[in-house]
Formats: sequence, structure tokens, C-alpha cells
Amino acid sequence: MLNSVKSRNLPTYLIHTLLFTATFFTTTLAGVQWLNRDPLELVNFKLGLPYSLSLITILAAHEFGHYFAARYHKVDSTLPFFIPFPPLYLFPLANPFGTMGAVIRIRSPLSSNKALFDIGIAGPIAGLFVTMLVLLYGFINLPPREFLFTIHPQYQALGKIPEEGLTFGDSIFFYSLRLIFGSSTFVPPMNEVYHYPFLCVGWFGLLITAINLVPIGQLDGGHVLYSLVRNWQGKIARFFFGFLIFVGLLSVVPYFGADIQPATIGWLVFAAILFFIIKLDHPQIHDLSELSIGRRILGWTTMIIFLLIFPPIPFYGLSPK
Repeated sequence: MLNSVKSRNLPTYLIHTLLFTATFFTTTLAGVQWLNRDPLELVNFKLGLPYSLSLITILAAHEFGHYFAARYHKVDSTLPFFIPFPPLYLFPLANPFGTMGAVIRIRSPLSSNKALFDIGIAGPIAGLFVTMLVLLYGFINLPPREFLFTIHPQYQALGKIPEEGLTFGDSIFFYSLRLIFGSSTFVPPMNEVYHYPFLCVGWFGLLITAINLVPIGQLDGGHVLYSLVRNWQGKIARFFFGFLIFVGLLSVVPYFGADIQPATIGWLVFAAILFFIIKLDHPQIHDLSELSIGRRILGWTTMIIFLLIFPPIPFYGLSPK
């Protein structure tokens, strides 16, 4: 995520190092936990490394995409701040992924439309590229169905894999990948995909990228959209803001006795952050120059990618019946 809040307090390398180390630790614990192992047993720590290393690589790619684009345009920015978060084991249902992502801070004005576009889009593209590599590796190297029996021994006695419990929601893109690879190998259902480190990280990487590409305010997608069609940015931002409110309100369905449990209340929290902190409208950039044809094609392609990777209902099985 790109944060354009101005600050003249240069962060020390020690702060970056400590946050990175803490994030490595909390994401490794999360990786162990996704495998149904005790994250507080030291012997299990190494089991979380595939998850934590691939996730941190995606986050680093995203933020350094912003950082190097800023350096290219001679815009003053910080190095990435990684944000650790204790996983589900310690804070039930709060955040099972072990991190709240990462952020850089821009400390000088963005006076060029081209600079705004390049810095805004560089992070999602870099992060998405690494996410694709992680996903492809995960799908190509899927273990056989018996791998799930080592995590859930009761499934072998049942003779089937129950489709219940915490379930990741599909995006168009992730669903397409499951169809393609599912024609030739076993692909776990979405309520078990988090036991597969690279699929779990890849899914989360898509979610992170999609959230950053929401075309509102000073999110990455907001920067890109403003650079493309500044006169329409406010209207489009309000449309997507209304959509987030709509899907967020679906979380009240379980409280009326319905069987559907979309667990989308997180979108209401996100919408509140957008409205009160990030704001719906993008700050004005006084440079009125048009983007090149290449940048415009890249920008609209990225907006289409956003629609393909955005999961309207990211989680099931969290709301009470």
C-alpha cells in the first residue's frame, strides 16, 4: 500500500529491521497454525517457513515496486514498514495470516500525473507477478489427496472431505485456476486450501492486491484511476464504496436464520476506514498532462485484473448461525 502522509521523521533502519523480523516471526507461526500444528512448539517452527517466506516475498515485491518507482521519479519515500500481527492462535478470528501487510510513506509531493500513475501501479504489478509465481508453483506441486489425511485423519475414515468450516471465497481468477489444474490433479476444496502453504499465500496475495486496487481515494487503485480519468474518479469511487457497503451488510443474513454465512462484515470495517481515513476522493494533482497510450492500456488492464481477482465474499463459515 502507498501512504502519502507527509513526514520529516526519517525512520531508522532498526525500526524497519525489527518490524520485518517480527513479521517473519508472526507469519511463520501462522504458517504452522494453518497446518493444524501447535505454533508454540519450537520443533514445528520450520514447517511455517514455506508460508512465511513466500508471503513476505509478495509483500516486499509490492512495496519495493512502489519504492523503486518513487526513486525513478525522484520522489522521497521510506523503505517498507512490515506490519506484524499475532495469528489466530492468540487472537481468535482477528487475523489468521500473521500480518497486516506492509506500507511505504511518500514524503514529497506528487506533482506529476505520470509519477502518480507509475508509483501507484508499480506495487500491485510487482506483487501480482510474484503472487502468480507462488500460485503456479503451488498448483503444479500439489501433493496427493492423502496429504489432507495427515492433517485430518478422520477424513480417511469418513471416505470423503467435508465441505464445512472456514472457507476461502473464490475470485473469478482463482476459480479458473482450480478448474484448469483440477482437470488433471487433485485440487483441495476451498475449505481446505489454507493447509497448502503456496495456495494459501497465493490466495492471500490476490486478496491483498485486490484490496489495494480498489479504485477509491489514495489506495493504489485510486491513484491509477485518478491518473486515467480524474473527472470520473469520485463517481466510480462512490460506486465501489456502495458495493462494499452492500456486500458488508450481507453479514446480517445469518442472524435471521438463513443458512448462508458470507462473513463479509470485514468490508464494512474496510469501508469505514476508506471513508474516515483514506477518503473517497483523490487529492488533486495540478499536472493536467495525459498519460501515454502504453500507460493507459496498462492502467485499464490492471483495473480489469482487479475485477478478476476480487473475491466479493472472501470468507465463509465465520458468522454465527
